Amino acid sequence: MGSRHIRRASTATAAVATTTAAVAALLTTAPTATAATTTINPTADTYVQDSTPTTNYGTSSQFTVDNSPVRQSFLKFTVSGLTETVASAKLRIRVTNSGNSSNGGTWKSMADTTWTETGVTWNNKPVINGATVASLGSVANDQWVEIDVTSVVTGNGTFSFGGTSTSTNGAYYDSRESGADAPQLVITTGTAPSPTPTTSTPPPSGDPVLVGAGDIANCGTGGDEATASLLDGITGTVMAIGDTAYPDGTSSDYTNCYQPSWGRHKARTKPATGNHEYHTTGASGYFNYFGASAGDPSKGYYSFDLGTWHVVALNSNCSIVSCSAGSAQEQWLRNDLAASTKPCTVAYWHHPRYTSGSSHGPNTAVQPLYQALYDNDAEVIVTGHNHNYERFAPMNATGGLDNTRGIRQFVAGMGGTGLGGFGTIQPNSEVRNSSTWGVLKLTLHSGSYDWQFVPQAGKTFTDSGTNACH
Repeated sequence: MGSRHIRRASTATAAVATTTAAVAALLTTAPTATAATTTINPTADTYVQDSTPTTNYGTSSQFTVDNSPVRQSFLKFTVSGLTETVASAKLRIRVTNSGNSSNGGTWKSMADTTWTETGVTWNNKPVINGATVASLGSVANDQWVEIDVTSVVTGNGTFSFGGTSTSTNGAYYDSRESGADAPQLVITTGTAPSPTPTTSTPPPSGDPVLVGAGDIANCGTGGDEATASLLDGITGTVMAIGDTAYPDGTSSDYTNCYQPSWGRHKARTKPATGNHEYHTTGASGYFNYFGASAGDPSKGYYSFDLGTWHVVALNSNCSIVSCSAGSAQEQWLRNDLAASTKPCTVAYWHHPRYTSGSSHGPNTAVQPLYQALYDNDAEVIVTGHNHNYERFAPMNATGGLDNTRGIRQFVAGMGGTGLGGFGTIQPNSEVRNSSTWGVLKLTLHSGSYDWQFVPQAGKTFTDSGTNACH
């Protein structure tokens, strides 16, 4: 690393279009923010290197964390002029255009704020001895990394942060000398606007709500916090539809990436496993984190009831837990559906049978699960895997339009990790979006359901409609 540069018949049709009037209604019903946001650049940032113990790098346009050679980074911010209580504080650092790394470093607060940018070297470096504010997983070129430092930045004062890494694959960030890409400390004070989604839909009916998404927590993005903030304002059962903690579903990925955001809704979450969970043997990080809520660790599939609805969470990692016709999972599903006394059924799993996403194609291995649900008159399937939103018309198990008995499938992979685009548009794809994090909200009425895409704050894309149960 030493030579590397540092750096069914339904009202769906009417709901597809977002009209000017609808947008106006959204805007006029938005809550008024009384919060103030202040963005501060560092007064100092630099790094030190063990192989050059007397060299100062304070004027470099980049800083880095690495373990070969050992490099440590330091940032200092001076906060002044705040007159109200700090509601949140976010440290934002931008990965350089050569900064790809599997480990973005461990970042801590520091007691020492006396060091100077042009004076610090390896031999006289300050001690990185405070509370850990982030242990970052993979970071990618030209990506902003956001770290919650609200526990540290509680008012006016001077604050230091230090970064280290045990990885030989160093991560590189733009320093304050880089200009527009300089680090930021973003502080919100006062009363924040209500996180309740601003929509023109009527007040909740009191019927059960199933809400969530897949492809969620990534320490390298702020999308998981954006969607967790939406969940703060939506009651109901949370479906976390796989790839819940990047990059590998380890215990530390859940502790450092998922827990600070969607983790605050853990008690009401019913998850499904994705492929990234199985980067850790047996998806042990996932099953240990969610416990009994995730079902039998040898299976990863289970069911429960919500009001007049039966809900099934399945394991679409078909090379690990078979999805084939006659498999234990497929037979369990058929028996479970046959035994249900509820008139309406919704299922969710990670890999979509149908998708227009450019990263992952339609998954044929889950066909027997779709077929079993179709044979038992299920209403809805929600999936993830592609990092975008897509809604299909009701279809039979072979993808044919079926407005009588068809299942409406959603791809809801916009839970917080980096968003992805679309390739070949599949038949019966009705609505798509690849630029908005959000959650899919299903309101489960007796005999029908409403769907609603709830977008992250500041975005206007939405999608909503209703269908009757079969």
